[in-house]
Amino acid sequence: MTAAEVRALIAAPHPDVAPLPPAAERGAGTRVLRGVPYGVVEGGRPLELDLWLPAAQARRPVPLVLFLHGGAWRRGRRDDMGVRTRAWEPGPFERIAAAGLAVACVDYRLSGEALFPAQLDDVRAALRWLGLRADELGIDSERVVVWGESAGGHLASLLALTHPEPPLAGAVVWYGPSDLETPRPPFDPADPSSMEALLLGAAPSTVPERAAAASPVRRAHAGAPPFLIVHGEADTMVPCGHGRDLAAALRAAGAEAELRIVAGAEHGWVGADEDEVAEIFRASLEFTRRTA
Repeated sequence: MTAAEVRALIAAPHPDVAPLPPAAERGAGTRVLRGVPYGVVEGGRPLELDLWLPAAQARRPVPLVLFLHGGAWRRGRRDDMGVRTRAWEPGPFERIAAAGLAVACVDYRLSGEALFPAQLDDVRAALRWLGLRADELGIDSERVVVWGESAGGHLASLLALTHPEPPLAGAVVWYGPSDLETPRPPFDPADPSSMEALLLGAAPSTVPERAAAASPVRRAHAGAPPFLIVHGEADTMVPCGHGRDLAAALRAAGAEAELRIVAGAEHGWVGADEDEVAEIFRASLEFTRRTA
């Protein structure tokens, strides 16, 4: 055999056809499949997702939440909905599954691995894979709500505003950046060391076309799915103006946008009391169930 033939023989199965891992049973009959490969990047790590599923007796196919984690595009874990939900038992994804929805928590390449739009390409690839395997997973790939926090909220917005057919059913955006062009302290578009610059590969002011392409406020259009935008009024990392401006851009374009401002809340819902965080989650889940 040639080296190429041996290489093909020993390679792991492509995610499109690889067997699914066994599901682990959780509370209330929910199940989770962890570390499922969905994409292969040449020269990079496999891209994986965790898939939470409702109880087996749930009516199928079930709607899907595509969850995108935060971390300034530089760090973060796919199974983390933010600091205020880490101690929840059951956790937030199990709670969503218990409500009758599937949840796919996906990896995407971080800015130290690849520059924008690689991150958007990755979450689109996850949607493609979920659609390809939808029948065996029992999910409805035409009833998808994307839900993201912080940097994941930014990617959720872009995905909802740029995804081709079938369109997403809705988007939940928690304190996500929406504008990579306008100075908003602490963000300076001329700073080559900012998280935004590390995402784009240069200071945003020096790559205006790339910064505009990465700004959800520039992508708003009348055909956008419904948005729920929730932002802390006291956010010092991603100022509340990002949420307000995205909602305004969507409404001006003729799209539906519900905006909730959380008084006194910092980034990651720091400063909000437990009941308030629980209410934010409840409202986000209710919006998701209503739109999916």
